[in-house]
Parts: sequence; structure tokens; C-alpha cells
Amino acid sequence: MMSQVVWKIKSFEELSTKELYEILKVRQEVFVVEQTCYYLDADGSDKKAAHIWAEQNDQIIAYCRVFEPGIKYAEASIGRVLTHPSYRNLNLGKILVRIAIDTIEGRFRTTDIKISAQDYLLKFYSDFGFIATEHKYLEDDIPHTEMVRCSK
Repeated sequence: MMSQVVWKIKSFEELSTKELYEILKVRQEVFVVEQTCYYLDADGSDKKAAHIWAEQNDQIIAYCRVFEPGIKYAEASIGRVLTHPSYRNLNLGKILVRIAIDTIEGRFRTTDIKISAQDYLLKFYSDFGFIATEHKYLEDDIPHTEMVRCSK
């Protein structure tokens, strides 16, 4: 029987060893193996992030990390956004990004957010109020565009 999806938000210090392992594992599954993109995922920034994820049956099925302003950009930021391949088309990504935005607004008291979006996701992020900038670039051979979401 499938159990309910449980959402969690923790600082790096609050993560258990098992949680950290599962986070790194799913990030490698998606960003390194699935996208055949060889890069150092454990980039040293996890210690400064708030980690947001959904679990079901002890498996991480969606994940992202968020940063307060001044760490990645002058604005707050969201990164490493993923949905486990076996759980796509369930709108988990939409729920995840909404929780990430709410977390930034609640914890960091800002609505200004900057992200580095893979180009195929520009429409997805624009639905949350992100606007593409002119800053387009290749990151690990994948086309990206910087996007911003500003206070209204």
C-alpha cells in the first residue's frame, strides 16, 4: 500500500545521516546519471541551504534546496530542483516550488528570488512569476537561463 506523501524542511545541521545520504543519492540519480552530466554535486553549498523534500515509503520523491539572500546571488535562490523519475506527472514539482517560494518568503522575509533554470523548464518557472533575463549560458553542456521573481 502506498503511504501518504510527507513534506520536510530542514537545515543541513538538522539532517540525519540517512536523510543526507538519500538526498545526495536522488540528486546523483537525476542530475548525474539521468542527465549524463558529470559534475561535483556535493559542491559545499549544502551546509548553507535549507533542504525541502517529499518522502513516500522512506524514498525521496521530490527535492530542492533554498538559500537566503547573499549566498548564491544577492537575492534568495532555489536550486537542485528535482522529481524522482518514477514520480513524475504527479504535480510534485509544482508543489515543491510553491513550498520553496513560501519558505523563502517566510524564513528570509523576501520575495526576490533568482534561479538558474534549465531552458526546457522556462515555461514551468514562468508559471510561478519567474521572468527570464538575458543571461543565457551553458552549464555542464545544458542550456540555462537566469530567471528572477521580484516582489509585486
